[in-house]
Amino acid sequence: MKDIAGKVAFVTGGASGIGLAMVRSFVAAGMKVAVTDIEKAALDPVKDEFARSGAEVIGLELDVTDRSALERAAEEAEAAFGNVHVVCNNAGVSVGGRADKMGYKDWDWVMGVNLDGVINGVQTFASRMKAHGEGGHFVNTASMAGVMPIPGGIIYTTSKYAVVGLSEVMKTDLARHGIGVSVLCPGGVITNVGKSGRNRPENLQRERDNTKLNLGKLSETVMEDMLDASVIGDMVVEAILSDDLYIFSHPHLKKVVDARTAAVDASFDRWAKYREDQGI
Repeated sequence: MKDIAGKVAFVTGGASGIGLAMVRSFVAAGMKVAVTDIEKAALDPVKDEFARSGAEVIGLELDVTDRSALERAAEEAEAAFGNVHVVCNNAGVSVGGRADKMGYKDWDWVMGVNLDGVINGVQTFASRMKAHGEGGHFVNTASMAGVMPIPGGIIYTTSKYAVVGLSEVMKTDLARHGIGVSVLCPGGVITNVGKSGRNRPENLQRERDNTKLNLGKLSETVMEDMLDASVIGDMVVEAILSDDLYIFSHPHLKKVVDARTAAVDASFDRWAKYREDQGI
């Protein structure tokens, strides 16, 4: 998209953190925005903020795991502003703990929000964008955990790796329709994701809250460059305008990804030699 002024954005998990930063950046760029969030109490001050400024913003309570609710929210956004052009599948939660300590409730909650929530957003809006033919863009929030494994964060890492792969394929599949795709992979950002257990459904609760990720040895590296969420919001606008697939907001983490890439390269070499030695 070369121009987003006057266009319509739909943002999930938009009442705080990175989602709210996106909303503010979109409004500053002249967009109309449907802000959705599972927390009504968080939505109310957001609606008040933009009402005072005269921005064209509506707030909608939404659980992204509820497909019917997402469909209704899409219809409400269209009723308010017309065709939706930018969809930010941003809602996310986390749990921490080793693979042997996780339970089905942990898997179901995190994968339901972090992966199924993105899938639901794509399913709800891809056909709409194709139909209106005005072009568009998806921004799927992953994490640096989508390109580098987080020890003690197996479920979070799994969900974010999936979002990266999903976005890479979407980029190719939707380009013919004038629909771009970006996958947001931030490192340390000041948000409330570590407190996401407050919105955990009753039927998926555990006896002890395990929402916060323990980054272990990676903690010091990640904490080197903690960003305010507002910086990420502006990066997202830039990525949409330039049709960039990847948004890597924390360049200092490249060294961690490079270590993984080196291990992959070494494995290719090892198995190439195996085949050569075996005459395969």
